[in-house]
Amino acid sequence: MKIGLSSYSLYQAINSGEMTILDAIQWVADNGGDHIEIVPIGYSLDDNDELIEQIKEKAQSAGIELSHYLIGANFLTETKEAFDAEIERVKKQVDIANALGVKFMRHDVAWRAPADTSIVQFEKDLPIIVDACQQIADYAAQYGITTSIENHGFHVQASDRVLRLLNEVNRDNFKTTVDIGNFLCADEDPVSAVKKNIRHASVLHFKDFYIRPSYQNPGEGFFQTIAGNYLRGAIVGQGDIDMEEIVRIVKNSGFDGYVSIEFEGMEECKQASKIALDNVRRLLGEV
Repeated sequence: MKIGLSSYSLYQAINSGEMTILDAIQWVADNGGDHIEIVPIGYSLDDNDELIEQIKEKAQSAGIELSHYLIGANFLTETKEAFDAEIERVKKQVDIANALGVKFMRHDVAWRAPADTSIVQFEKDLPIIVDACQQIADYAAQYGITTSIENHGFHVQASDRVLRLLNEVNRDNFKTTVDIGNFLCADEDPVSAVKKNIRHASVLHFKDFYIRPSYQNPGEGFFQTIAGNYLRGAIVGQGDIDMEEIVRIVKNSGFDGYVSIEFEGMEECKQASKIALDNVRRLLGEV
């Protein structure tokens, strides 16, 4: 397995102007990462061939890989015209992934507020989402890119819903970016969910959360799950997820791809990301 970092983990520093994406690449290399995921938040690669080339050159000179390109998307639109426009927009993002030279790309598929995420609504939306994912995967196939859905955005976040979508899309180059922490947003035990989804993983996200029940509002910094429980981003290995068991499941599965750390907590991002990288390396060595 190759251990690295999502550029999203350094969003605090990138957004404030303390770091550029090029600085982030060097930081990951300096702190022992094997790869970096490119998440265009705090910067844009749209119509920006110069920055794309700079990113590629920086990764090469720093001696790390560009592993994965991640973007947002929502195919649940009000009109057919808006749906078609979103398809075309995401296809252009596939072109950017190809220009970066990555072979994995995650695009979101749908977002609904927690109150609108019933299984009835999911089944109603499923044909639209399937059509979109098939179109994007088929377009990406010309580049040898595997597209994926992450368990993300409430509506298609639970492990069974992800599996249902994968089965319906039925493309060899459409898989799932398994985020071990995000299952909690759908009030699902990460250990059980990772067991279900690991064999369909293209890339793994290691993320941790502090977890509090719905009747114990911890205040600022926490957000609520579909069922109203409270979560706050934590440094990987310091939150409430059973990381040792997750690592055991991952290793026993035979997964041998990119492991990417995501940090979205309240601590200073560089220190938090360094601790998380060290913790994941230690866990993978010890378990």
